Amino acid sequence: MKKLLLALVAMGTMLTMAQAEMKCEAGKCGSGMKKGTVAPKKMMKPFQAVNKSEATLLQEGKAKAFCPECGMTLPMFYKTNHAATVDGKIKQYCSIHCVVGDTKKGSKLTDIKVVDVTSLKFIDASKAFYVVGSSKKGTMSMVSKYAFASKVNADAFAKENAGKVVDYATAYKTAEGDFEKDTTMISKKQEMMAKKGEMVYNKMCQKTAEKFTTVADAKSFIVTNKLCKDIQGKKLQAVGLYLKNR
Repeated sequence: MKKLLLALVAMGTMLTMAQAEMKCEAGKCGSGMKKGTVAPKKMMKPFQAVNKSEATLLQEGKAKAFCPECGMTLPMFYKTNHAATVDGKIKQYCSIHCVVGDTKKGSKLTDIKVVDVTSLKFIDASKAFYVVGSSKKGTMSMVSKYAFASKVNADAFAKENAGKVVDYATAYKTAEGDFEKDTTMISKKQEMMAKKGEMVYNKMCQKTAEKFTTVADAKSFIVTNKLCKDIQGKKLQAVGLYLKNR
């Protein structure tokens, strides 16, 4: 009797699925789908990313949404954002890798802050607890570095995702030690993206003779002047890289 009931339930489920498929073929697809269309796969949001409304942008100017070092869109990598005062102005970076990069160029950074992963608020980096080497993907680095205002939260994150809890000085030293290796990896990726950017630019964008010193400035120009058709994310980064390096 139990086997018969299970068979009937299974048959009923199969019939329901078949009916749904028949309705879709007839142009009565659910969830707003049209006849003959396939539901798009949902992209997993990177751990670092937050909605624009959740991100605090401390720097000013037209390019304030982009890292001044690499041009990355700050809300997309917000959980690894850092900020510092340089020559009297605040600069906001996508990662501690870019903090090291700006320092290596001779910039003097003061009042360094970092985003607390738990609250999404900026905190004093010197008082933060960093989890280095967790299973969560890093930003501009093969070794991830996430900061917390509370050691309890840092310990809990490390317990769940692995990694070692350290202070800012140690996290910076780790980023500094990996800087050349990470920069080589990034350069290769950026070179490939720039080539894709050229294709996107030629296909989707109005042409410009403008010259750019940073990717952030190029992306800001694209967005402000509506140079390209509805591009954002990786496509915007790719075109920005192309325009800056052409």
